[in-house]
Amino acid sequence: MAQSPISQEDLTQAEDMDWTQENEFWNSYRLSDGTLLKVKLVLKGVKRLKKYLADGSPIYVVISDNVVRTAEIQGNVKQKPKPPNMQPV
Repeated sequence: MAQSPISQEDLTQAEDMDWTQENEFWNSYRLSDGTLLKVKLVLKGVKRLKKYLADGSPIYVVISDNVVRTAEIQGNVKQKPKPPNMQPV
C-alpha cells in the first residue's frame, strides 16, 4: 500500500520526539574479499508526523548517521602504509 510523499509542511508540523537509548547494535557483513564490515545506525533525531498509516499507526521520520568500520581486513586487500607527510608548519 503506497503512502503519499512527505511534504515540507508535514515536517514543519511534525512533533520533535525525545528518546532514550535502549540498545545500539552493530550489524556485521562479510564481504566477498574477506573483509568483515560493521555498520551501526546512530539516532540523531525523531519527528512524529501528523499522518497515520491505514492501520492507525503514526508515521515517524528519523534523522540518523551510519557508522561504518572494518573489523577484519585480509592481508591481500590492504595496501602498504604510506609514510607520514612531513611538511613544515
